[in-house]
Amino acid sequence: APMKALAAEMVENFSKRLRPLKIVVREYTGDMTLTKKELSETQVIISTPEKWDVTTRKTSDVALVQLVKLLIIDEVHLLAEDRGPVIETLVARTLRQVERDQSQVRIVGLSATLPNFIDVALFLRVQPEKGLFFFGPSYRPVPLTQILIGIKERHPLHQKTKMDQVAFNLLQKRILKNQQVMVFLHSRKDTLRTAERLIQLSQDQASGHFFKNEAAAANYRCVLGVESRRIKNKDIRKIIDYGIGIHHAGLARSDRNVLEKMFEKGILRVLVCTATLAWGVNLPAHTVIIKGTQLYDSKAGKFVDLGMLDVLQMFGRAGRPQFDDSGEAIILTTHDKLDSYAAKINRQAPIESKMTSRLADNLNAEIGLGTVTNLDEAIQWLNYTFFYVRLCKNPLAYGINDVERRADPHLLRFRQ
Repeated sequence: APMKALAAEMVENFSKRLRPLKIVVREYTGDMTLTKKELSETQVIISTPEKWDVTTRKTSDVALVQLVKLLIIDEVHLLAEDRGPVIETLVARTLRQVERDQSQVRIVGLSATLPNFIDVALFLRVQPEKGLFFFGPSYRPVPLTQILIGIKERHPLHQKTKMDQVAFNLLQKRILKNQQVMVFLHSRKDTLRTAERLIQLSQDQASGHFFKNEAAAANYRCVLGVESRRIKNKDIRKIIDYGIGIHHAGLARSDRNVLEKMFEKGILRVLVCTATLAWGVNLPAHTVIIKGTQLYDSKAGKFVDLGMLDVLQMFGRAGRPQFDDSGEAIILTTHDKLDSYAAKINRQAPIESKMTSRLADNLNAEIGLGTVTNLDEAIQWLNYTFFYVRLCKNPLAYGINDVERRADPHLLRFRQ
């Protein structure tokens, strides 16, 4: 699973479904360790790439790793993110283990936002005619309307004020139709600020409790009244009375659970959240609004554009198959970014490997394990990575020009 928050949710979900078959599902992440007895009694382990990477590196856990016959990688498009090298290393290690021990391990990669799925299939050693399945937009259970809105204001403060007003206008129209909305932002602090601003705008129009669904609140008051009083965050306690909530990884797990339940039951019509909800919690709404496309990258030390994988992940939360026959995904951005995002939505760029940023660390891990003992084995190990697949397809992205490629067609010297 891509995140610890999602691992906990998946354990709960799979446990319910598999309990009649007496299959035990347990979480195995940085937060949850299992004893050898617990592991021996478990048929399905839900882990994160980082935790399973550490486990497969330990010689003491070899017996456990050898018991695994099915490895499912959810959100495999994370290969394009900073955590991608961990997935590449895991797959390479598993494929080499299969060849070395002549064992059978099935690897399944899942993604809803993967442009170059054929490259990922090659990396996973999938037989395209047998094991590659592609489901286009026509398979989506609820048709999705995508809308892009550009804000012309140039001054940052005026821009923010205008975005708040536009977001409120969009919310108003949807709530009048009794539809739920998620508003995605890019910082935890902004979630509360935006929620308070939306409440203020509704009060300015003499409709302070405009977001609240009184009918749903009445139906579930006895169930959720006690839980809502247990919310630890005093800011949240203030805003939920208006039918609007916030959600981000900085909140206590218990607070997030209550807010998710209130949104699921329809008591909260608006949830202002960060991308964590798009990646980590299966909680859809009729309409998704991405408010702003600039986020701060602490590594780069500057503001950068929101990546298309994140955009598509958020879009995936729009449209509820059990409630709606349509969904809406709206991007609110600056006017100068409109064309760029329109082009990206219509023609997604292939994902690339980030292995070069962690190559030394991952190679050292293999050397420590004893699976790489010389230069030839190191070159061979590289052949099992997504990096090698993309290197052959798009060498220019990795610093190899046409002249160098013609002189070294198999990229042997480059790999050395």
